[in-house]
Amino acid sequence: MNAHHTTRRTFLGRTAAITGVAIAASLPASQFLASPAYAADKDPTPARVREAVRRAQARNRRVLTGKTSHNGWEMERVADEDGAIHTRPVPGTPLEGIAVRLGDVETVLVHVVRRFHYEVDELRKGDVVGWRSPGTVRKGLAESNQASGTAVQIRPGHYPSGARGGFYPQQLLVIRDILAELDGVVRWGGDDRKPDESLFSIDVGPGDERLAQVAAKLHRWSQAPGAGAGAPVDVTSTKRRKAARTLADRQRAAA
Repeated sequence: MNAHHTTRRTFLGRTAAITGVAIAASLPASQFLASPAYAADKDPTPARVREAVRRAQARNRRVLTGKTSHNGWEMERVADEDGAIHTRPVPGTPLEGIAVRLGDVETVLVHVVRRFHYEVDELRKGDVVGWRSPGTVRKGLAESNQASGTAVQIRPGHYPSGARGGFYPQQLLVIRDILAELDGVVRWGGDDRKPDESLFSIDVGPGDERLAQVAAKLHRWSQAPGAGAGAPVDVTSTKRRKAARTLADRQRAAA
C-alpha cells in the first residue's frame, strides 16, 4: 500500500512539473513571470529559460514602444540594434544605406528609392531619410510610419511638408508608375490631405499578403536580366498610364 502511494505521489509530482513548464512556454512572458508558479521556492523552470525570458523582456523594453504608426506597424525606439529596423544598402546609388524594417518592407522601399534615383532625379549621400525616432515624428500623420521603419523621405528639404508642386510633370509620371508597379502597397505622401511629397510609405498593415506578393515579384525581377529597378520601361504606354491613373484615383480618395 505504501509503495503504491509513493509511486502515485511521485507520478503526480512529475506530471505537475511538466505541466508547469508547458504552461510557462505558452504564456506571454509578462503573465508567466507574474504567476505564482514562477515565484514558488521550487521553480520547475530551468534557469536558462528564465534567463531567456529576462533577456527578451529587457530587449522589448529597450526596442519596442507598444504603439503603432499611422499604417499599423509597431514603432521602435532604436535602429541597428536588436529590433527589426536596420540600415540596408541601396545598390546602384551613392547612398550609404537607409534604415528600414527588414524583409518585405525593405525589398519594396529599396526598389522605390532605386527607381527614383534612376528615373526621377539622381540622389546623393544624405538625400534619403529612413527610420526616425518616435519622439521626432507627429503620430497622427503618415510621417510616423518612419518610426516603424516602413517609410522613407526622399530629399525632405526639397519637398517640404505641407507644400505641393515640387515635381515636374515627367517626374510625376514616373512616381505614379512606380506606385502602380508595386500594386498599391506603397503610398506617396503627395496624395495626403496634408501633403509631404518627399514621403513614401508602406500602405498595408503587418501580415498583408499583398506586400509579400509584391516583394516576391521584385525578387524574381532581380534574378532576371532586363527587369527590376534600372531596367528601361515605357511609363507613357497606355497600359501603364491606365494602371497609374486608376491607383492614383483610389489612393487620393482614401486620403
